[in-house]
Amino acid sequence: MNLANALTLSRILMTPLLMWFLLTRRTSQALIVFLIAGITDGLDGLIARLFHQKSRFGAILDPLADKFLLVSSFLILGHVSAIPLWLVTVVVARDVLIVLGTAFLFLFLFRVEVQPSSIGKLTTLAQLLAVLLAMSSSLVDVFPWHYLVFAITAILSVASGTQYMRKGIAIMRSQVLPDRSKT
Repeated sequence: MNLANALTLSRILMTPLLMWFLLTRRTSQALIVFLIAGITDGLDGLIARLFHQKSRFGAILDPLADKFLLVSSFLILGHVSAIPLWLVTVVVARDVLIVLGTAFLFLFLFRVEVQPSSIGKLTTLAQLLAVLLAMSSSLVDVFPWHYLVFAITAILSVASGTQYMRKGIAIMRSQVLPDRSKT
């Protein structure tokens, strides 16, 4: 296992600790774990590029680590009423749809390149910011900014979810249906 993948794996392993801190309302400790996880997210990609450690395993593991961290955070923060349930529903539904859609494509042997889109990256950034603001709200006054960030997060989540769904349908069509322009 290379260093980039080890950092990604460490993010997955930090998630239960983050969840515990959130559930026990140890916000300061949760913020520290979340920030460390965020740093590893940036570092794993940087190290993979700089030291030529990109791998298919890493390309699959990195977005799964992000989803595990973010979905867990949204679920717990929704449970403790730090994030509204409507936003939790939007974020979790999007990620479940993406994971199930990707699993479906892999299961039925479609050729899939796991590649985040620009709007997908913006969505992840917005989700990270929403979680960060929700955790910070008990420590500092972030009102009314968190409402704006929550709305932007929901809009981006729906837009990127729709984009990934269309991309998945296009992959299936291109690999199953014959090209009619050649007939």
